[in-house]
Amino acid sequence: MKNASLRLSALSLSLALLTSCATTTVTPTASPAHQAALAQLEGGQPREAALALETQAGSLRGAARSQALADAAWGWHLAGDGARAQSLLGQLNSRHLSGASSQRYQLLQAIQAVAASQPAQALTLLGSASTVHAPLQAPWLLTTAAAHQAQGDLFAAAAALSRALPVLDGAQRTQAQADIQRLLARVDDTTLRDRSAALAVGDAFYNQAGRALIARGLSLPRPLQLDPASLPDFSKRATAERDGYRPPARIAVLLPLSGQLATAAGPVRDGLLAGYYAEHRRRPELQFIDTAGTAAGALAAYDRAVAAGADYVIGPLGRDEVDALFARSELPVPVQALNHGRTLPPQGHLAFSLAPEDDGVMAAEFLLARERGKALVIHSSDDNGRRAAAAFTSQFTQRGGQVLASVAVSDTPADISSQLQLPAEAVFLAVRGPQARALAPQLALAGLAGATRVGSSQLTLGTGKPEDDQALDGIAFPDERWSSQRVDGLPAANELAARLPTARGAAARLFAFGHDAWKISAYLPRLATSTDQGLPAATGLLYLDGSGQVLRRPVWSTFSGGHAQPIVDGR
Repeated sequence: MKNASLRLSALSLSLALLTSCATTTVTPTASPAHQAALAQLEGGQPREAALALETQAGSLRGAARSQALADAAWGWHLAGDGARAQSLLGQLNSRHLSGASSQRYQLLQAIQAVAASQPAQALTLLGSASTVHAPLQAPWLLTTAAAHQAQGDLFAAAAALSRALPVLDGAQRTQAQADIQRLLARVDDTTLRDRSAALAVGDAFYNQAGRALIARGLSLPRPLQLDPASLPDFSKRATAERDGYRPPARIAVLLPLSGQLATAAGPVRDGLLAGYYAEHRRRPELQFIDTAGTAAGALAAYDRAVAAGADYVIGPLGRDEVDALFARSELPVPVQALNHGRTLPPQGHLAFSLAPEDDGVMAAEFLLARERGKALVIHSSDDNGRRAAAAFTSQFTQRGGQVLASVAVSDTPADISSQLQLPAEAVFLAVRGPQARALAPQLALAGLAGATRVGSSQLTLGTGKPEDDQALDGIAFPDERWSSQRVDGLPAANELAARLPTARGAAARLFAFGHDAWKISAYLPRLATSTDQGLPAATGLLYLDGSGQVLRRPVWSTFSGGHAQPIVDGR
């Protein structure tokens, strides 16, 4: 293991160690002066507290002196003077310590052991306390994570960080979450699967490990753990059918039926209606409300839905619309948003999306599963291309791959042959079909025709003429399950495309997305308990994680003879 590439963010660790103990419980048996100094620690004045405690220690003897020195050492550590902290630790008798002072001493010793590349000693120190003093919990767990990582146990390091999340906030929490993803990304498939299965039921870390399993196309050992508070209230729904069908009573669908997003809304609406009318059992009342594609329109549409008695809301579709709705302090009716906002959904609400970032992550996992470690990224200059390329680069490098170069191209790609002279084993093409057709000869001339080539879902845009699309032969891409498999409630994709304009070409993906939006609403209780099989749907197998996000596992296709063909076992 290369520590430099896996090291926990020094900033995240130091910030947590400096600030997590800003509140300190005063030791009941401490002298008034000692209590006053500890109150300074509580007030965020570690240097002043350390000076006072060190001065007090000069006039004390026995256990009282050792307690004061241990607490002073902790204060100096928080103030950034590690050398002085270590000097004081050498002057005390650890057998005299008890309570929080003893734990401060142990934690300082453990931090020093990690710094001295003695992680086993650090873990021994950190494992000796049955109950950790509350203000020490965050640095205790962060130091535990650092020690596990130094030993090479990245799964345990990520688990320790996960257990620190409830006592972190702000930038520290955000950094810890990113570190968890980076650590899990480096865990091999077998270890990830086996260690995830061994986690205790109820361990919050299981959901994070489970999301990593889903992203790699690996089976879940058991359903993701969902807090009932994170789900809509099912109690007023009728009893579920044998297949899990349990729809709401009244659904309001918020879509931009007018405005700039109206073109995208049409296929989503028609796909939802196709699923709705294919169901012959009890169906909810259904109402479509126009959001006009604006944040204000989405808020007004939601209020209309609530006033009309809806007990479930599907939509809105635009990211700004979703952000505006999820920013509300109260949402009395559960929302199944059709996009990911900039924050996670509030408790009791969901988000389902076909985001470009998903394509990037899935493409990275596709290549890593085939042991391709060096990749070239070529992406369009639009928002979709940039976002897919950024997500691919993040996932691929976190999982140990190397991105040799990232090249942006215009709608009509120029000659980039000079940028293709690289020893790439794979090429990720976050471009549309016409761009890929123009790039294919350049890749061949650069000797990259034999590299594993994988595209984003945008690859199929602008395709449809086999004589032209033969240039795309051999390029794999994430596809809708409906394109190659029968989906309950939908005719075959080619049959429906011949009859319905919103189910053909580029619109077909949004049509499938709309169908799945209906299916999620009707099968949500079943979705919440899915394991390795997921919920079969038009866009792929669907899963619900513990943070209100619907995850999707697509099928994989490739071009052959200018036609898109499914890849057998295309994990």
